[in-house]
Amino acid sequence: MPHLSIQYSPQLDDSHDMSALCHKLNEAIVETELFPLAGIRVRAFRADHESVADCHPDNAFVAMQMYIGQGRTLEEQQRAGAHVYAAAEAFFAERLAGAHFMLSMEIFENNAAVSWKRNSVHPRLKKQ
Repeated sequence: MPHLSIQYSPQLDDSHDMSALCHKLNEAIVETELFPLAGIRVRAFRADHESVADCHPDNAFVAMQMYIGQGRTLEEQQRAGAHVYAAAEAFFAERLAGAHFMLSMEIFENNAAVSWKRNSVHPRLKKQ
């Protein structure tokens, strides 16, 4: 962990490289130095069906949810979230300057008692 899921409005495909956004946010997560590299996942999902605010055709959104494992303080979570969110703000600076864009992010801490994982990337990266 962390796993960062991004939901976004379909019209953003015409103006923004969502793969580049995923890479930028992955870099931002790494920069926090709070999470194991092999646990990081960033993925974006286009919302093909959506209705936003007043239904103006220029309205667009990006909603990010970051799921993390237990063991980080509230201050560490806030620092990590602020850093990742700032990277998203920079990526969407032009859109945020307009009147039709919504950007959000939340962090959710998984409960280890009800979270199952198996990751063969951890051992490979430890060898490097």
